[in-house]
Amino acid sequence: MIILALGLFTMAARVVTDPDVWWHLRTGQLILQNHTVFHSDPYSFTKFGQPWVDHEWLSQLVIFSLYRVAGWGGLVAAFGAITAAAFLTAFLRCPGRPYVAGLITVWGALASVPCWGVRPQVLTLLLASVFLLILDRSYARPNLLWCTPPLLLLWVNLHAGYALGIALLVLFLVGDALDLAFGYRDSSHSNARFRRLALVLTACIAVIPLNPYGTRMYWYPLETLHSRAMQVYIGEWLSPDFHQHRYLPTLFMMLLTLVLPALSPRRLRPRELLLLTAATYMALRSVRHIPIYMLVAIPILSGMVQAMLEKAGKAGLFGAGSRPLPTPKLIFNLLLLIGLTVFTVARLRSVIGGQAKTEIREFPSAAVNYLAANRPPGPLLNHYNWGGYFIWKLHPDYPVYIDGRADVYGDSFLDGFASSYYLKDKSWRDPLAAWGVRTVVLPPDAPLVIALKTMPDWQTVFADSQAVVLIRSK
Repeated sequence: MIILALGLFTMAARVVTDPDVWWHLRTGQLILQNHTVFHSDPYSFTKFGQPWVDHEWLSQLVIFSLYRVAGWGGLVAAFGAITAAAFLTAFLRCPGRPYVAGLITVWGALASVPCWGVRPQVLTLLLASVFLLILDRSYARPNLLWCTPPLLLLWVNLHAGYALGIALLVLFLVGDALDLAFGYRDSSHSNARFRRLALVLTACIAVIPLNPYGTRMYWYPLETLHSRAMQVYIGEWLSPDFHQHRYLPTLFMMLLTLVLPALSPRRLRPRELLLLTAATYMALRSVRHIPIYMLVAIPILSGMVQAMLEKAGKAGLFGAGSRPLPTPKLIFNLLLLIGLTVFTVARLRSVIGGQAKTEIREFPSAAVNYLAANRPPGPLLNHYNWGGYFIWKLHPDYPVYIDGRADVYGDSFLDGFASSYYLKDKSWRDPLAAWGVRTVVLPPDAPLVIALKTMPDWQTVFADSQAVVLIRSK
């Protein structure tokens, strides 16, 4: 298990490229300084003062505190450990904890890599994994279910993904009813479990308003899920494109869940089918839900593969077993552990050392330096993915036009930005005129930049491979 944990951590330790990490840092800093959370937008000139549900406020405090104490290295290590813990918890749910379960866990982790990073969503991943472990183990230890209300209270203040915890409780409640209806569960113990699950679910729902935004958090997750613009413009809310290589591990995992039930002697319970169906729908609908699918699928696939190996008489090749390891295998495992530890330390040092170069490569670092030194006139129009970077580097001197808080801006504003950025129609100039934009900072290949360069009242004052700064002369 130690080898698996190190391997998962090594996979998860990577340079920070999430464009939202910057406004998370700034928000955590300001919350810590002011001892209060935000209820309205403080960063933009387009939505300044508009209501803002900062559902990640506690995560942002954690992110900024880690950064203040340990820098980028602390953030990379901490969120790498959180990600590894989420998948290690999924491994603990695998029957028998065989070596094959470790291989399936690593594969599931590999499929989830596009969603990893220093982001509050990773905390939702860990809490979802813990919820699944508690729900699985609660059949043998029913009182474990009472751990979920305090965990959900923490979750609702960390991230709006807390709704997933409620969904898991409901799915297990319905799944247990299906197990009972199809004869997979003894009715003598089911009534007590149903009552306990119903009480725990009620308690979890009751703690949701215990956050800075009160009952607003009851329906906030639904608003996010139903945002049309987010589904259109934000990559991780799109369905996975299986023509891209990075999504092939997910496709392979899904195909396994179709094939193995026909080959394995282990039949899936109705509850497992329900969970797997719901998780598959979520993953096919949105890239950001692929890791949740993996948390559900890993133990189910592991159980089916284990049953196939037992039927073939080869379970011993993969089983963890309780017998002492032979000396050669023990020596091999020890050498593997030492080698992996050295590699992990080297990998972590490389990632931390490369963060500065990554920032220059992924974000408009030189353009921001130009803005800070030369102070061109505002208001300033920036790229959606750069808003958070500007908030960290230039707030409060330059309020942003837009940033990664899509819920603050709303569908119509995002549509307007996209229309202007991509020159979708003849009204592409309207947002610039309506907001009195004097400075534009966008990538060199942005259609809007190409168009503005042809206009006599806009001049280029800075340009590099990352960004172009244009100023309106009159």
